[in-house]
Amino acid sequence: MVLRRGQVKPGTTDERLLDARGSSDWVHTDPWRVLRIQSEFVEGFGLLAELPRSVSVFGSARTPPGHPDYDAGYALGAALARAGYAAITGGGPGVMEAVNRGAQEAGGLSVGLGIELPFEQELNAWVDIGLNCRYFFARKTMFVKYAQAFVILPGGFGTLDELFEALTLVQTRKVTRFPVILFGTAYWSGLLTWIRDVMLPAGKIAPHDLDLITLTDDVEEAVAVIAAADHEPS
Repeated sequence: MVLRRGQVKPGTTDERLLDARGSSDWVHTDPWRVLRIQSEFVEGFGLLAELPRSVSVFGSARTPPGHPDYDAGYALGAALARAGYAAITGGGPGVMEAVNRGAQEAGGLSVGLGIELPFEQELNAWVDIGLNCRYFFARKTMFVKYAQAFVILPGGFGTLDELFEALTLVQTRKVTRFPVILFGTAYWSGLLTWIRDVMLPAGKIAPHDLDLITLTDDVEEAVAVIAAADHEPS
């Protein structure tokens, strides 16, 4: 870093460090945030490094118990546990709670990666290993780094964000052998129709990009797709 002319500040860096009389605003500046970001990655990597094979599952926090999507999430979490996978969710209510609960009650490992939000949202009671993140991008790295696949149940903007993040990483080969499964044909069919009938003819994606997505309503099929990709030779 080079500072010249009017950009040179009075005093030295050591002087400013040792001066206790100055403003405390520096703790809210971007360079300080870098250290907070670093600590979040270090803590997350340390906590999750020894996870078994895992699958990240996404879906709406607004789905109430008793809803078919909640029941599907519960069944999926249990099936993943029986297949030897830990279930990773955003740790909140709704579909996330259902998946964590299904995995935990089936004897599997239930993981929740929460996020700091303007409104209160605690990790649900069925999370065995939990982490609350400040930064979305740090949290999203954890979802990808420690998962063998993504399963996307019906959800809102946050769910769509995770879906297209995963598709972009697979399309650009930042991750390999990484199934992206849309669970719920009635909910997702319209989106896939638009991708196939609008994006593809416009040349915005390639025909083989459609193969990156599996659409199903069957829990066992979803787990079988994940297991098949997990056992493909490198």
